[in-house]
Order: sequence, then C-alpha cells, then structure tokens
Amino acid sequence: MNQFTQRTQKRKVRLDGSDLMKEFENKIEQLGLDVYDKVGKPVNVNVVRAMLESMGIRAIDVELDYGVTNLQELAKMVYAQITNSDFLAIHPSTLKVNEQFKSEITSASDYLRIKTKYFFYYYPLGLFHGLPVFMQILTIILFGYSLWTYVGFNQLQSTAVVLGVIFGLVGTGGFVQVLGRQISHYWFNNDFVMARKSTIKVIKDGLLFMSVLSVLLLVVNFFANIYPYRFLYIVYIYSFSIGVLLLISAVFHPLKQRWMITIAFSVATGIALCLKLFTNLGTYFTHWIGIWVAIILLVTYLNYFFNKKVKATKNVTRATSKTVVMIYRNYRYFFYGLLFFVFIFIDRILAWSTSADGLLPYAVYYEKNYEVGMDIAILIFFLLVGVLEFSIASFSTLSDLLQKQIPYNQPELFNRKSLATYWQHVQILLITGVVMVTLLYTVIWVWFGYEKAFDQALSAISIRVSVLGGLGYILLAWGMLNSLYLFTLNKPTKPLKAIMIASVVNLVVGLFMSRLVSYEYSVVGMLIGSTVFMLLTLKSVTEFFKNLDYYYYAAY
Repeated sequence: MNQFTQRTQKRKVRLDGSDLMKEFENKIEQLGLDVYDKVGKPVNVNVVRAMLESMGIRAIDVELDYGVTNLQELAKMVYAQITNSDFLAIHPSTLKVNEQFKSEITSASDYLRIKTKYFFYYYPLGLFHGLPVFMQILTIILFGYSLWTYVGFNQLQSTAVVLGVIFGLVGTGGFVQVLGRQISHYWFNNDFVMARKSTIKVIKDGLLFMSVLSVLLLVVNFFANIYPYRFLYIVYIYSFSIGVLLLISAVFHPLKQRWMITIAFSVATGIALCLKLFTNLGTYFTHWIGIWVAIILLVTYLNYFFNKKVKATKNVTRATSKTVVMIYRNYRYFFYGLLFFVFIFIDRILAWSTSADGLLPYAVYYEKNYEVGMDIAILIFFLLVGVLEFSIASFSTLSDLLQKQIPYNQPELFNRKSLATYWQHVQILLITGVVMVTLLYTVIWVWFGYEKAFDQALSAISIRVSVLGGLGYILLAWGMLNSLYLFTLNKPTKPLKAIMIASVVNLVVGLFMSRLVSYEYSVVGMLIGSTVFMLLTLKSVTEFFKNLDYYYYAAY
C-alpha cells in the first residue's frame, strides 16, 4: 500500500463521506476567493491554473486536499465559480492600484516623468532603509562606539568582534534570501499563518546551521589550536547575536515593515551607548545588551503584526507549500545569499592572514588600515542601494505598462524597449556612483576629514584600499542590479553561477596579490572578482532581455 493511499484512508476514518465532501466544497470555495483576490476575473482557465501553481498547490496533492482528480479539473471548478455572474455581483473586484502613481501611468510617453518621480521616491526610501548602518557610522564618528564596534579595542579584541560579525553574516546570508523569497510568496497569497510558520522554521534552520558550523570549528580548533577558547566564545556570542538580529530583520523587508528596523536599531543603539558612557559595564556586554534589545523589539512587533494580520484575514485551511517544494524553490537563492557574503569578506580574510613582515600571532588577525579603507569603500555601496530599489520598481511598472500597450505579435518591440530602459538604469547607477564617490571623498578629505574625526591621519594603505575597493563595490552593485532583474522573474541560476565564479576569482587573485605584492592588494582580487560578476550577469541579463516576452509571461 503506497503512502498516498494510507494518507487517504486515515483521512476517511476521521470523516464520513458527507463531511468530507462538505470540507472539499468549503476549501474550493475559499480557494476561489483567494484566486479572485489576486487576479480579479480571469480571462481563461489557464490563468487560474497558473495562479494555483504559484500558490504552491501541486498536482500530486489535489485529490487528497480537494477531492478532484487533477489540477486542471480544480482550475476549471475555480474558474466556473469566480466567473459566475452571481458571484461577480456579490464580490466586486478589490484589486488595488498604487495610489501614488496610478493616475499618471497612461502611456509610454509619460514614462520619463513617472521614472523621475520613482527615482525621487525610491532612492531616498533606499537611503532611509539604510539608516541603521549610517547611524552606526555616525556614532562611531561622534563617540568612537557603535552597536558592534569600538575604537578602543586592541587588535585581538577587534579580531574577535569582526570575525563574529563576519561569521554571523555568512552563516545567515543564505537564510536571509530564503526568508525574503518565502515570506514574499505567502504575503502575496495573503497567507499570514504560513508566513509566520515559515519565519519560525527558517530562523530555526539558520540557527541550527550556525550551530553545526560552530561545532565543526571547535573540533578543528581542538586539534589545530588556532585560537584560545575564550577568544572563540566571544566570537560565537557576537556571531549568534548578529545572526539572530539579521534573520529577524530580514522578515520585515517582504512584509513592507522596514521602518521598524530603523526604530529598533535607534533604540538599541541609544541604550547601548548610554550603558557605555554612564555605567561601568564592559564594552562586550553593552554590545550584547544593545543587540538583544533590538532583537526583542523586533520580535515583539513581529508577533503583534502577525497576530493582527491573521485575525484580519480569512483563514480556511487549504493546501500550502510543502517543505520539499520550499526547498526546491529556494535552494539557489540560499546558495546565492551564502556565497555573496563569502565574496564580500574573502579579501579581508586574505589581507588579515598575512602582513608586511610576515609575522602574525594568529592565523587571521585584524589589520586596522585595511579595514578602514574597506569601510570607506563599502559606504559607496550603501549609497547605491536606493538606485537598485528604484530600478526594480520602475522595471516592474514599465513591463506591466508595455505588455498592455504593445501588440502580442510584436515581442521584439517589447524586448527592445525594456532593454533600453535597463541601460538607462545602468547609466543612473554609474552617474550616482560617481557623484557619491566625489561627495564621499570630499567629505573625508576636505570638508570634515578623517583626521578631525579620529585624531589621526588616514594612512596611504587605507587610501589605496578605499579607492580600489570603492570601484569594486560600484561594479558589484551593477552585478547586483543585473541579478535583481533576473530574480524579479525567478531566474536565479545565472546569478548563482556568476557569484560562484567571481568568488573563485576573488580568492585566487587576492591570494596571489596579497602574498606576492603586499597584503593590502588582496583588494585587487575583490575588484577583479566584482568585474567578473558584473560581466557574467551582464551577459545573462542581455540574453534575458532578448527573450523577455517569454520569461515575463512564464513567470506568472
């Protein structure tokens, strides 16, 4: 007896025939309402079937979950329900249109004006969502202290803290991507029960993954004696604290509640700073208290948000994405997120594992001049995040607009106009990058000055690293823009391959340059790796635009 038959018989034991049929009817009726909420009145059965599949309903489950023989039959029943004149009279469509822009989207000729408004809406929005990072930079400048850094640390303490932060980012990077994709899926389907369950499950998996990595590193350290155990305990406390903070924060992005991250970070930073300035608590403890204050605030609000949404939405049990489906849908995004953070930190690890005189007390040992240079460089990347938000938002809007205006038998025109828009976005990214680089370096060296802020001159090594690293981060942002275009229509394979190849290039070039020239030239590996990532994703995205009509319709 197969598993499906066993499951069916167990279910029939619980329910008699009439109860079972009634349950199926209720679930199909609710399913029809869910589909109608998403697409309104569908033009044909295939639209309904595509929506059912996007909601995670599999052909293998429909007989058990809905009492019909196949997915097409279920689609026909739902289609008949939501196109019935009586149904339409009782349920007028409630599909929402973006109130801010709906009155202006009338023709392609209006798009320049719309795009300008999009830029001045989404670019500041991206900067606003980056406020937690900029806040840490501000407190470092003013007080020499932030939520996870302190200028008074010695090299060994800095090494422990920075390795903890790196470990936390790398260990959770893949799960952050999965959270974003999975929660977006359930948000779109108005299924907040499953959104909450998925959040808890993915966060647990992320912590389990980090725990396994920690045990493995402890075992390696037991035999190799790389670091003192007290050092590793500090690393692990920072890494788990940062990891939990990142995982919780990641949920707020697809839920459109990112403002709460800024609130939580502001309160946490203020509390940690007061503890540092007005108490005798050690710096480590002020950091940990601050980070966990942010976590508690975020978890409290998230619990309130989910409870509110679950109560406000109708929740009839129906088939949802199974675990195997979730893994299959998201594994490429997981590895992309993991490798992206690995790529970000390869050059630092290479630079910190060698020195000018070749003498290091530990295998990886923090080097201040290199880190200062890369911290300045990565600011450029954060200042470009708003451009990425603008580009994806305007791409989605233009695609919807063009597919309504261009005849179905002119796909080349649709693809050509979309590609032209892409190149306009690239130009905006590069122009913004140049402006931000000029502004940033003017502030650092002319108006305000690194020396005035920290009472010491910026070293030649830091300057060299910041220039090369800044260029690398601009190219990395371009590669990310390409990846986001591909992610928008669910094409993650090419970006994943690109970041894999770019990481290898980063490692190999950085290793040779840091060992054969000087340690700070590991940044060249990051620069060339970013160039490779940009070129590979550029090749993929141009091929993508040549067949955008196919990918666009296949994604929905």
